[in-house]
Amino acid sequence: MAKTEVILTHNIVGLGGESDQVRVAAGYARNYLFPQGFAVPLNGANKRRIEALKQRRGEREAHEFNTMTELAKGVSKLICVIKVKAGDDGKMFGSVTAGMIADELKHQFDITLDKKKIHLEHPIKTLGEHEVELRLHAEVKSTLKVRVESLTPVVMPVAEAAPAEARTEKRGKRVEKVAAVEEKPKAVKAEKPVKPEKKAKAG
Repeated sequence: MAKTEVILTHNIVGLGGESDQVRVAAGYARNYLFPQGFAVPLNGANKRRIEALKQRRGEREAHEFNTMTELAKGVSKLICVIKVKAGDDGKMFGSVTAGMIADELKHQFDITLDKKKIHLEHPIKTLGEHEVELRLHAEVKSTLKVRVESLTPVVMPVAEAAPAEARTEKRGKRVEKVAAVEEKPKAVKAEKPVKPEKKAKAG
């Protein structure tokens, strides 16, 4: 396959950045890179553009670095919640992947992040909180907290019985207090008939 040398005018992932001189398949350059404006043929006239391309590359990389640094600070304070199906024993059906995390970041926080920047040594297969490494830039890394929750949480009705019993006991105490208050007036009424006996002795 014939090869040709080109000067990249844009950053091409896996190939190079602005001002890089690379060898590519002639058909790839002719059918894709040149028509899209991503590269120009390597010749004397285009070599004079290299310095300007280097300057543009430096500005782009500086902007990307600043953007990713700010994003790293913001993301580290977030908790991305992902709902999954799980059994009564808490075991998940399936797993959480980098693609799912990227989708939820977009849905919950309107953050667009390439799933390739989300580094998972292996898919998440357990409920709870997990710390996920984000490789946002060659020089910028961050950590995102991911909370995996079940779509069908386990209901525990036994725990709700205790407050009901406590309320019943309190009501019983109130009834006892009311009864005690009602008994006092009865004792006072029993002492009133003594006064007429004193008047009879005086006559």
